Amino acid sequence: MREFSVPAMVEVPTATNLTDAPFTRAAERPEAIALRRPAGDSWSPVTAAEFAAEITALAKGLAAAGVEAGDRVALMSRTRYEWTLLDYAIWTAGAVAVPIYETSSAEQVEWIVGDSGAKALFAETRAHLDTVAEVRDALPGLAHVWGIDTGGLDEVVAAGADVPDEVIEERRRSRTAGDLATLVYTSGTTGRPKGCELTHGNFAATARNAVQGAIAEVAVEGSSTLLFLPLAHVFARLIQVACVEGGIVLGHSDVPNLLPDLASFQPTFLLAVPRVFEKVYNGAEQKAAAEGKGKIFHAAADTAIAYSRALQDGRPGLGLRARHKVFDVLVYGKLRAAVGGKVQYAVSGGAALGERLGHFFRGVGITILEGYGLTETTAPATVNRPTALRIGTVGRPIPGVSLRIAEDGEVLVRGINVFTGYWNNQDATKEALEDGWFRTGDLGSLDEEGYLSITGRKKEILVTAAGKNVAPAPLEDRLRAHPLISQCLVVGDGRKFISALITLDEEALGPWKERHGKPAAMTLEQLSADPELVAEIDAAVDEANRSVSKAESIKKYRILGVDFTEEAGHMTPSLKVRRHAVVKDFAGEIDALYS
Repeated sequence: MREFSVPAMVEVPTATNLTDAPFTRAAERPEAIALRRPAGDSWSPVTAAEFAAEITALAKGLAAAGVEAGDRVALMSRTRYEWTLLDYAIWTAGAVAVPIYETSSAEQVEWIVGDSGAKALFAETRAHLDTVAEVRDALPGLAHVWGIDTGGLDEVVAAGADVPDEVIEERRRSRTAGDLATLVYTSGTTGRPKGCELTHGNFAATARNAVQGAIAEVAVEGSSTLLFLPLAHVFARLIQVACVEGGIVLGHSDVPNLLPDLASFQPTFLLAVPRVFEKVYNGAEQKAAAEGKGKIFHAAADTAIAYSRALQDGRPGLGLRARHKVFDVLVYGKLRAAVGGKVQYAVSGGAALGERLGHFFRGVGITILEGYGLTETTAPATVNRPTALRIGTVGRPIPGVSLRIAEDGEVLVRGINVFTGYWNNQDATKEALEDGWFRTGDLGSLDEEGYLSITGRKKEILVTAAGKNVAPAPLEDRLRAHPLISQCLVVGDGRKFISALITLDEEALGPWKERHGKPAAMTLEQLSADPELVAEIDAAVDEANRSVSKAESIKKYRILGVDFTEEAGHMTPSLKVRRHAVVKDFAGEIDALYS
């Protein structure tokens, strides 16, 4: 059993709550820019004083509507300025915020609102309001539903116009570090989502120790970020809080508008899941190939990776530095420009990034700081620092966090970030928490310097008929890095050998079909049987198999005629594959691999 701890750099007083930061900043530096919100093709600054005033006005409206301290208020919306505004307004009213993914079904909304006992709900669009309306009769405790795009915020503000400032100030100060701030429902790769109880202290302590310790080099004067991941996910939520706590200018976007928003906002750092970085790389590779510059791109990629490896091992040689300088003009500068031109760092979490991709981006000039954590750990448990970077690992514990590797290899976490339990689910809480240690369900290893490597999921280990234990994640991660592959699911539990289901990336297929003279109208089903495409996937599988033993390697695979999607129930909103759902829905295809 190995254990490693990093002491907290910032102690959070018991009287602390998440509303302290915006109101203290408004009092001390009222004209400081806290956020930027979209204004046509540009961005309108929001000062600390303006942000605090908008928070207060909405909090008054919530109080006028009968929302009491400790009541739950749900929020169903994409990532946007109003999400952050409402989050802080709910906290200022003394209430508990309950995020709901914007893509949630009526059944999921019913479960989360009903299980949390939410008294009120903000829904972004008319379509979201319609979704809530489908299940409203089954939710007698839901007293209010307001639409963000249908004038609901103005309605709330108007209702609270006569509420005295003193009432809201008393509400705000009534919350302490130990009080519940939010119920974040896990995206549920198996079973129904569970509500993770995260306190004001969890968020405040984790954010402050991250800003001042774990990512101090990122959170410097003049830093800014553009959030585009769902704020319903704890990863983006923690970064939101860290920005408000650390005085980092915050903006909001979404994937359809991301590229133009990056160009105009020009953030200094980003956060994303590995799939985003894979798509950036694959998109650049495909574009270069379509323009007849594929060899140049591959040479540039190899140079970037070699340059990063040399940085890690010592210092790049003269020849490597010269090649890197040439490719910086030809390739790397264009990639940096595509994300606004000022991004120096990116924080990655949610899944394994892959060592090669990490080295590529650092060689390009964007250092990806890979971290690890779960909803139950308020997002980060570990992260790589710019000054203590070990690509291929998920870094060391953030200040205030301890790690332990159990006898069976499971990663255990204890510290400032660990949740208090699952809402209305004592059995699950007892199973997950023991003597303050949270059982992550992930398997990993710790080296002597405290760097953590994740090797798989405890419950996702496949055991073949011959008794061989196989972790599917490493194979899946390597295959997903291929430009033509969207998703991969490795199977073989109880079977004679390991197999895989593979889906194709439709965005990458257009340029591929053009280069290979295929009809543009070719479907996924037709492509899955195309000899040239199959040959490329064969090569990808062979490459992935080189990373494992013969007993763990993929013997057969099936290219599916459809991709895994959230709408079909095969992906979570945070882009994780729901293994049990895929295995169930594609049981026939899996059986055919072994027939």
